[in-house]
Amino acid sequence: MTKRLHVTSYGCQMNVRDGEEVAGLLMREGYALAPSPDEADVILFNTCSVREHAEDRVWSNVGALKTLKASRPELIIGILGCMAQAHQETIFRRMPHVDFVAGPASLYDVPELIETIQEERRPQLAVARRRRPEFQQVSYHASGVSAFVTIMEGCDKFCTYCIIPFTRGREVSRPAEQVVAEVEEVVRQGFKEVMLLGQNVNSYGRRRLSGAPTTFPQLLRRVNAVPGLERIRFITSHPHDADDAMVAAMRDAEHVCEHLHLPVQSGSDAVLARMRRDYTAADYLAKVAALRRAVPEVALSTDIIVGFPGETEEDFEATRRLLETVRFDSAFMFNYSPRPMAKASQWENDVPPEVKDRRLQALLALQETIGRERDRAWLGRTVEVLAEGPSPKNPADWTGRARDNRHVVFPGGLELTGQLVRVRVHEIRGHTLVGTVMG
Repeated sequence: MTKRLHVTSYGCQMNVRDGEEVAGLLMREGYALAPSPDEADVILFNTCSVREHAEDRVWSNVGALKTLKASRPELIIGILGCMAQAHQETIFRRMPHVDFVAGPASLYDVPELIETIQEERRPQLAVARRRRPEFQQVSYHASGVSAFVTIMEGCDKFCTYCIIPFTRGREVSRPAEQVVAEVEEVVRQGFKEVMLLGQNVNSYGRRRLSGAPTTFPQLLRRVNAVPGLERIRFITSHPHDADDAMVAAMRDAEHVCEHLHLPVQSGSDAVLARMRRDYTAADYLAKVAALRRAVPEVALSTDIIVGFPGETEEDFEATRRLLETVRFDSAFMFNYSPRPMAKASQWENDVPPEVKDRRLQALLALQETIGRERDRAWLGRTVEVLAEGPSPKNPADWTGRARDNRHVVFPGGLELTGQLVRVRVHEIRGHTLVGTVMG
């Protein structure tokens, strides 16, 4: 009988793509996807360690499978990704019903690990810090509209709050020819949009596996030339490395969408220095101004950490002022929590929880006001939308994304899925644009 696989991925788009690649590798071996863990022969959790909350969800959800494993001893449960690399043998001690633990560098070893477990029935640990020997071409993509394409792996920044360099290792860039080949393949499969993925896409090309050196702006222009591709997105950009050449590529390459996620983390120069971000608030504002001059319709999103060790009221007010100045379209904001191995985890977590919460709520309220004001600017306008599928709230409505990454809802049907449509906006619900398709 065909073996069945269920994969759950947590965290960033990189993790989602890693989960797709593992699924694709196992589907090559004859596995079929199961709609739920209860129906699977192999259950994989592709994990995230960026925040403690993400890890807590994994501990809880994997722990809940203990009874299922007891009733079905042949079931294989694996923990993949950053949490696997960070906790290693601790996972076996806390959850002895787990069969294998594999870090990001061992992604392509998962089929072999499963085969070994089936033969030997003993736990397997694969958490080497080596880089992947190669980036494999895995054709499976879960979505039928937008395809994730990994262009690099790892990070060399070592921001003092971040665990990523310790779990994913140092930067290595995928050869440009391989990236372009995968984009060409997903276009042949019918995808209209790709999202290029890396921990810091702007440093693409500095460490590469093979081939001639290619910068990220050069890669954007090459991908832009792929016939049949309609849209290009990318994530994540580090402000220090987001240079004029990237801005020029966003301006000139017609398929690059008018959206940039540019994590600022704090508006205080003192906090940014302790975070080891290698830019000041003024540097950041100058880059935003240059981008908006070149791409006036660009939408900006960001990340902000509240309550970093040593953050004073003055530091917090500097962050508030930066939000008021930049006027982001959206922002992801979180209270600081120490991550093991990151340098700041050795420092006193000296901002009281109630102070963190107060500051976070103040920033959330401010951003909510700014976001609504920026959303209202789209009332009465027509936007190009890539239709994705039925709305979860009302199957009579269809949903998709505008080029600036805003969610758009409109009446539609299956025939629109994967199509570019023009939608006239007549209402804002929350932060979702609501409209009708124009003929």
